[in-house]
Amino acid sequence: MHRAGLRSVRVGRLSRIVRPRTLIYSLVLVLLICGLLVSGILQGSLPIPTSDIGRALFYPQTLTPEQHYVVWDVRLPRLLMALLCGAMLGLAGAAMQSITRNGLADPGLIGVKEGCSVVILTLILLFPTLNLVWRPLAGVIGGTLVALLVVLLARDFSRPRFVLIGIGVSWFFAAGIGIFMTTADVRNVQTALIWMSGSLQAATWPLLLVALVWLLPGAVLLFITTRASDVALLGNHTATGLGVRLPHLALLRFIAPVLLTAASVSCVGSLGFVGLMAPHMARFWLRGGQTALLWGSALLGALLVLVTDTLGRLAFAPLQIPAGIVIALVGGPFFLLLLWRRRDRL
Repeated sequence: MHRAGLRSVRVGRLSRIVRPRTLIYSLVLVLLICGLLVSGILQGSLPIPTSDIGRALFYPQTLTPEQHYVVWDVRLPRLLMALLCGAMLGLAGAAMQSITRNGLADPGLIGVKEGCSVVILTLILLFPTLNLVWRPLAGVIGGTLVALLVVLLARDFSRPRFVLIGIGVSWFFAAGIGIFMTTADVRNVQTALIWMSGSLQAATWPLLLVALVWLLPGAVLLFITTRASDVALLGNHTATGLGVRLPHLALLRFIAPVLLTAASVSCVGSLGFVGLMAPHMARFWLRGGQTALLWGSALLGALLVLVTDTLGRLAFAPLQIPAGIVIALVGGPFFLLLLWRRRDRL
């Protein structure tokens, strides 16, 4: 066990086998995220002096009204929303790749985002005054229905055709969204386009609370099934012999990514390729079992969205580029590279 880089940690009657290197790398990622959060709070159209960061966070009543509004009503909700949505997409991608045993799998590639987008666009254009709390619920319904359609057509999670059928269904609904957008009112289209591009400009504290409420059950479902998922990777016969109930496991590991992806899309629009890239980066960076994969994917997904949103916000100021566009510039070549590496298995 020591040669494999594993250590046993015991607290009272509880014991856990951990990989110290994974813990150290995770701590580095957490510190990097914290540093970017502080940097994001300080930088922008209204710079906040570095010496005032403690006062801005812990004594906001001492700020000027303008500084208080910028820090607490604009920057903090936006930065925290980037972390939550990135973590949700990272978790969703890791779970989907594990259950399908396919490194190309991602909820965004099987139509979940498009199904969610159709429903959310309907709410934006037809019911613009509807409370934001209802968007994730409606988005989950739309994303789940499209995901079930892909499952029925593919009839198997573990075959490459599952992903390929998902891509085809995604394109079909994307075409429907395009027709929908070209026939709608121009003013409504502009609002919808900003949302669809993956912009975090509209992040608010109530919307942040909605995202957190949907993140918690999805994350819990995934982390309580990590041990069973590790066993399932040994093969169906071995997992069944060891007592893993594969149908129930597959259902839970399928519902959670759909829920997480739909909630993220409902809050900030489409942030493509995060769920595809974060798990691959976590496997390379952290390694380990399903617990390390999920934790690492959540951290790296949060870091990806935070970095791309900060770049889009600051690189071309005062012009702001949505995080979804910046991520797509990186994710597109990343996806093509994965396709090329797996060309003999498709």
